[in-house]
Amino acid sequence: MPLGLIGKKLGHTRVYNQDGILTPVTVVQVGPNHVIQVKKKDGPDGYNAVQLGFDEQKESRLAKPVIGHLKKFKSSAVKEIREFRDFSKEVQPGDLIGADLFAVGQFVDCIGTTKGRGFEGVVARHGFRGGDITHGAKGWHRRSGAIGCRLFPGHVNRGLKMPGHMGVVRRTSQNLEIVQVRPQDNVLLIRGNFPGSEGDYCIIRESKKIAIGGKRFIAIHDARKKAKDAAAAGAAGKKDEKKAAAAAKKK
Repeated sequence: MPLGLIGKKLGHTRVYNQDGILTPVTVVQVGPNHVIQVKKKDGPDGYNAVQLGFDEQKESRLAKPVIGHLKKFKSSAVKEIREFRDFSKEVQPGDLIGADLFAVGQFVDCIGTTKGRGFEGVVARHGFRGGDITHGAKGWHRRSGAIGCRLFPGHVNRGLKMPGHMGVVRRTSQNLEIVQVRPQDNVLLIRGNFPGSEGDYCIIRESKKIAIGGKRFIAIHDARKKAKDAAAAGAAGKKDEKKAAAAAKKK
């Protein structure tokens, strides 16, 4: 896994950029992240990774094995511990990292847990059409219909879409852009939204598909620059036309 941080989803808002364009964003607190342990491939662990902790916690509320692990590396008690493989930044146990790990315009993948919806039917859970509203379809408006296969094979097929528990699953929203970085508050403003309720923990990592300096990253920024230049040229042309029309009227 590339560079990443543990964060907490604070809420949603809207911000204006320097061109006056309104952008909906998700506010995520991403620090301070405590570096608990650094694993090396040539060490006893056999692979490269960095273990991060986030959000201070009372020691009395942690399990004894977790307390022992944190004390071994002289780390304070934290609520969330996550491991990031192949962390590209050099860090040491005891270091603090935060929002300045990322930059404005960088693309990230946001991993969160979807909201719990409880027990849901097939219409809400799988998007079934449901039965007819009229023509004698009494009681079949939101049912799934037949689920069996008659005498052969004589059982319900595995994986059939049926009512059941919905939500509380890990989901990743890819290629979201960082609109603002506020190191003093350890906050990131990320364009759009990703799964999870306000107050839920999440993981913010570098985008796997749009890496800084990659072909897609360069193409996106070049296209935006061309569009901006074209808009500026169009606005300048309209101003010149208005000036010429005003001068013609005076004559």
